[in-house]
Amino acid sequence: MRLKSIATLQREANEIGTNTLKRSLSAVNLVAIGIGVIIGAGLFSLTGIAAANHAGPAVTLSFIIAAVGCAFSALCYAEFASMVPVAGSAYTYAYATLGELFAWIIGWDLVLEYSVGAATVSISWSQYLMRFLSNYNIHLPAQLTASPFETLTLADGSTVTGWINLPAILIIIFITAIIIRGTKGSAIFNVIVVSLKIGVVIVFIALGWNYINPDNYVPYIPANTGTFGEFGLSGIFRGAGVVFFVFIGFDIVATMAQEAKNPQRNMPIGIIGSLVICTLLFGLFSFVMTGLANYTEFKNSAAPVAIAIEKTPFVWLSQAIILAIIIGYTSVILVDLLGQSRVFFSMSRDGLLPKLFSQVHPKFNTPYKGNILLCIFISLFAGLVPISVVGEMTSIGTLLAFIMVCLGVLILRKRQPNLPRAFKTPWVPVVPILGIITCLAMMVSLPLGTWIRLFSWLAIGLVVYFFFGKKNSKVFNEQKNE
Repeated sequence: MRLKSIATLQREANEIGTNTLKRSLSAVNLVAIGIGVIIGAGLFSLTGIAAANHAGPAVTLSFIIAAVGCAFSALCYAEFASMVPVAGSAYTYAYATLGELFAWIIGWDLVLEYSVGAATVSISWSQYLMRFLSNYNIHLPAQLTASPFETLTLADGSTVTGWINLPAILIIIFITAIIIRGTKGSAIFNVIVVSLKIGVVIVFIALGWNYINPDNYVPYIPANTGTFGEFGLSGIFRGAGVVFFVFIGFDIVATMAQEAKNPQRNMPIGIIGSLVICTLLFGLFSFVMTGLANYTEFKNSAAPVAIAIEKTPFVWLSQAIILAIIIGYTSVILVDLLGQSRVFFSMSRDGLLPKLFSQVHPKFNTPYKGNILLCIFISLFAGLVPISVVGEMTSIGTLLAFIMVCLGVLILRKRQPNLPRAFKTPWVPVVPILGIITCLAMMVSLPLGTWIRLFSWLAIGLVVYFFFGKKNSKVFNEQKNE
């Protein structure tokens, strides 16, 4: 239960030396990092699912409700990030307020979320790339696009067994190389990718607006079927639960605090700014999509946007949407790998993980050894394991982190009310309590398998902590020597 003092964290944030991260990220870079992970392929699929099964045209309201739920946690993150601008995000905040064991649990779980996320997204990236290239009659051997545990059916009806998912491995290696070269270079690449991705979303909104059929909005809130969550007001809230996971990712901005220029000002801008921009885009996107096609047409469709595009003369937009998904996945992989290495960096500096994870490159000032090890592990996972085993990236660990951060704000306001805070969460304790309730409700609604995975991973983590981290803890050894 030992705590790491705020004074110690602030001193580490201001350290300058050969083993520190370089401050190179502006507010624009941080907003772009947030948008980069929030706008993923989920926008192009979950919107249709939420509309067809739960909210109808009122899915736009579902996005707003989900954004408000995220905002509670975002405001708490912003307070911590402005006060303790150190890499590690929720791990670091938990260390300052709840103690080392809670910090370890959060850090260890975020590591899993980012790893599984990067591997899963790289496999999907590979599948969408093959679909995109096939429209131009460019085909890779099927055996090089699937794991050894997958059987593929070819166009002529024959079947082959995969060897390795080569594109998934190559994108992990490519992104890792960009990250090692420096955070500024990664940020520039991310800004370019995010600009292209936002461009496609805006083009869809702008071109589709003129072809909206107002009849598709009637009724705007379909009558409830008699089952909770199937339309009506309960459907809007159930829809919010579905699309909530599209927003998750802004917290990764907080992992970059130690590389932000003027973090007291830029971190709140990055966290809250990315959430506000994405909320506006998502609201307009869902409004246009449900205006182009009736929400009932999205039932059981994995590509609802393609159905909406068919209502316009712009058939080429379908290919542009696939390109946007590829671009979106690229930026999600980038930010996942960035976030994970920064959490490892913080845990290693605290002595809870081996020192190699906090050793930075003499020229690029990035934790390159950790990046390389993670690249090997995640790329092999992506290349050799089928997506059905890797599983969809779940959000339970992130929601757990949200709860810890909201709880941390409450505790620190009580214990140290006079600490300087460049940004203050408004309406405390109401906002943190609402954040805890919202995230807890989302966690409870997740399937049992997600909880089993979480507890299994945490059990492994606790073994590592008690056999290595506990006795090597920097805070423990400092307190022992006092």
